[in-house]
Amino acid sequence: MALIISDDCINCDVCEPECPNGAISQGEDIYVINPSLCTECIGHHDKPQCMEVCPVDCIDKDPDVVEDKDSLYKKYLKLTS
Repeated sequence: MALIISDDCINCDVCEPECPNGAISQGEDIYVINPSLCTECIGHHDKPQCMEVCPVDCIDKDPDVVEDKDSLYKKYLKLTS
């Protein structure tokens, strides 16, 4: 799965620089995650870094973008090639 940021986001700016794939950007009202770039940090880190630093725990798995670890790793390889 890719990750998604909920409306609880406080725009604190800590998640965006932590994303190794550049998947997080400022949306109209809150930060957003581009699911085509999100690998849940697989290939880079053991845990999603945005979730680790989020002070309000507003980042979770996106139920609309279901991917297994193998798919996420393949996406990582494609993005880093």
